Amino acid sequence: MAVTTILAIIAGVLLILHWKGPNAVWGGATLGAIVGLIIALVKGDWGLLTLSFAVGTFAGTVSEWIGRIANRLPRR
Repeated sequence: MAVTTILAIIAGVLLILHWKGPNAVWGGATLGAIVGLIIALVKGDWGLLTLSFAVGTFAGTVSEWIGRIANRLPRR
């Protein structure tokens, strides 16, 4: 339980760092929260909600950073 809480706190910090405008980080967090809520309701384990939220946020962060790196690469 402590690991999922730490991951959720790190995900929250990433959301604060990507506050400006709609981006993949917020989309991933939203999708993770919705999927986590559904899984938590079905399974009855509310720790899965924080884990799903964190995984969605991390996936959105990776997608956002890949997009930013791709925009900086020179065009051929």
